[in-house]
Amino acid sequence: MALEEVVVTEAIMTEYYNKFMSSLELDVAVVGAGPSGMTAAWRLAEQGANVALFERKLAIGGGLWGGGMTWNTIVVQTESRHILEEAGIPLKEFKPGYFTADAVAATTILASKAVLSGVKFFNCITVEDLMLREIDGQKRVIGLVINSSPVEAAGLHVDPLVIKAKYIIEATGHPLELLQTLVRKNDVRLNTPSGGIEGEQSMWAERAETDTLNNSGEIFPGVYVTGMAANAAMGSYRMGPVFGGMFLSAEKVAKEIACKLGK
Repeated sequence: MALEEVVVTEAIMTEYYNKFMSSLELDVAVVGAGPSGMTAAWRLAEQGANVALFERKLAIGGGLWGGGMTWNTIVVQTESRHILEEAGIPLKEFKPGYFTADAVAATTILASKAVLSGVKFFNCITVEDLMLREIDGQKRVIGLVINSSPVEAAGLHVDPLVIKAKYIIEATGHPLELLQTLVRKNDVRLNTPSGGIEGEQSMWAERAETDTLNNSGEIFPGVYVTGMAANAAMGSYRMGPVFGGMFLSAEKVAKEIACKLGK
């Protein structure tokens, strides 16, 4: 068979265009393709939600790839092992209650599980702003303002495009990029003790793991926080390369949103 370069180009253009068109009005838009973002997206898509995941970098996975200090092994606890087992990620029990997984296997299997469940991944896409509306006297986020990451990196003045979504999941981790933009640009109060971003505290893994789950939820009308973003928003601690709370947090948020969507 003769290989025609223009047909390859046509295939890429057509398939990407179709994927983008089917994402203009979403049930859920997830920002950040780390462990929490991918898990929440997977859980929602497998229940029939129209879900897209936006990642600024070329590579997905966030900090999951690197384990601890680039030693690519992660640790989860008994409470969260069911999520990894359901995804098909091999686990080894290191000591009672502590399970290890290969970080590369965890990342690639979780990403594959999400894609095969129907999640539409958009990497190299930066979320530079949000769409805000006043509905019944209350401000609510109804979508994302997106641009190409290379455009952002080059500092080019190129206007963005928009994606509408019934719910947004903030899963950008420590930087809390989505909420930082929301608070900086708008006169709004978050569902936090001060009404603003409380900020992340230093490492205390045991407290952080519990708080990650407790802090996950709707922090502003239309916006949910999951994973490390939840602790950074609510003023709790970091946990290091322990990922159990991250997975449980994503599962919790996915269940809450699925319930609101009637899934």
